[in-house]
Amino acid sequence: MSTETAAAAARTAASAPADWAQARSDAYAAGLAAALPVAGRPLVETDGLTLAEPLTTRTDLPAFPTSSVDGWAVRGSGPWRVVGRVLAGGTPPPLTEDGTTVEIATGAMVPDGATAVLRIEESDRTPDGLVSGTPRSTPEWRRPGEEAYAGEELLPAGTPVDPAVIGLAASCGHDTLRVRRAPRAALLVFGDELLTAGPPGAGRVRDALGPALPSWLRRYGCEITPADVVGPVADTLPAHVSALRTALARADLVCTTGGTMHGPVDHLHPALAELGAEYVVNTVAVRPGFPMLLARLTGPDGRVRFVAGLPGNPQSAIVALVSLVAPLLAGLQGRPMPALPHATLAEPVPGRGDYTHLALVRLDRAAGSAHPVRHVGSAMLRGLAGADGFAVIAPGTTGEPGARVPVVPLPLLPGERAS
Repeated sequence: MSTETAAAAARTAASAPADWAQARSDAYAAGLAAALPVAGRPLVETDGLTLAEPLTTRTDLPAFPTSSVDGWAVRGSGPWRVVGRVLAGGTPPPLTEDGTTVEIATGAMVPDGATAVLRIEESDRTPDGLVSGTPRSTPEWRRPGEEAYAGEELLPAGTPVDPAVIGLAASCGHDTLRVRRAPRAALLVFGDELLTAGPPGAGRVRDALGPALPSWLRRYGCEITPADVVGPVADTLPAHVSALRTALARADLVCTTGGTMHGPVDHLHPALAELGAEYVVNTVAVRPGFPMLLARLTGPDGRVRFVAGLPGNPQSAIVALVSLVAPLLAGLQGRPMPALPHATLAEPVPGRGDYTHLALVRLDRAAGSAHPVRHVGSAMLRGLAGADGFAVIAPGTTGEPGARVPVVPLPLLPGERAS
């Protein structure tokens, strides 16, 4: 396909910018339809992956009555004659006679026939060696099924696996979990004007996205290595097509930076046309970052891959990341559509006419408020470095102080939970 023909095809595919919320929903649906394969993995290899099946218990939790204190498992009224000792890991014989007791350790199995557990610090010994004391009225042991009953669903499919989930799975008796593997990502940096080292100057700017985006993608659960980051890719159509074809051979998702418009050196749309890509989203009515895109291709193996075209301006690229890439990756991993928390605007935020405005904010989580930050031009990163996310100002509105608005959070490390 010639450059002119490919460019014409790309322009024909273009349409009015998609509504931001709808674009986000379409990206998620596309990912979910192409959800990644499921495999059983040992517990120690599942951190950061996603449950493909509900987590259920293999036994009651606890599986047997378990002493919650060090003390005496007694039967009947005291004082009690000591007839044995029970440590964690053993199976004690039953207490069959009133007035008898066994010494018991925290975590040990309570013997059948016990009517109470007396704390060691609340007990005494009589001169003839009997145990005396008054057991508390509340039981001092955990009963079978107190935490969960056998077969009970504890977590649904789609739950991200973190250390707490791994520990819970182990306590349920699981050695492996059925999980979806992590998405494999690649990054192509477009732009002959970019420097990869040293300070900017002489008409050239430093590439800020090549070093930063892999870390953002890892926080969304992707696997990406330094070898998966390529660029700057030469500003020619053949170079773009070749770089995309190579990256798509090994990645589920290829992110690109720059080239999402239709200028003389913007070759992404013609390259996608040459590769036979289908647009999921082609431009979004959001500011900053509207010339973003998400395209879908089917490889020779029949597996679907995606290309996310991020604008070249750094903040705009992150807007595209949170708008299209985050929901896409949630779908690929079989996770729920990311829900947006809300916060109260502490200061006014302007609207952007018919476009959704994603405005960088710092959150005061104790107060539940969002504070706009400075230095928020689409080419700036200073404001982003001090922000927690983007306040969503709907089209045709402005953000008035006191208004409750959705907030798109910036991604956390795998396993982290927002405070």
